Amino acid sequence: MNYFISAVAGFFSGLIGSMGFGGGGVLIIYLAVFASIPQLRAQGINLLFFIPCATLSVLIYTLKKQINYREIFPVILGGISGAIPAGFILTFIKTEYLSKIFAAFLIYMGISSLIKLKKLK
Repeated sequence: MNYFISAVAGFFSGLIGSMGFGGGGVLIIYLAVFASIPQLRAQGINLLFFIPCATLSVLIYTLKKQINYREIFPVILGGISGAIPAGFILTFIKTEYLSKIFAAFLIYMGISSLIKLKKLK
């Protein structure tokens, strides 16, 4: 694995993720497509990668008073309650299907963003 290219991919993924734009998608695509890491392993690396990035981002956003903690607790509870069954279910999904599900999700998100952008104009 080329460590320089991986560092650059990590930098841009952290940059995009810290802005709330889904940097995990960038990192998973890099790891799975360009670094030839299996999809499920790439997702695990992505989750571990974002712990320090998210921690630092939350600290910065908190210092700038951009986070209303009362509003986020229901989202956190929902996220945790969704992550538990998802982690269990992923052990039963083959990597080839997982890659297709991830690709379909990215395509859906891209099309949705374009449609919303067009409606704003």
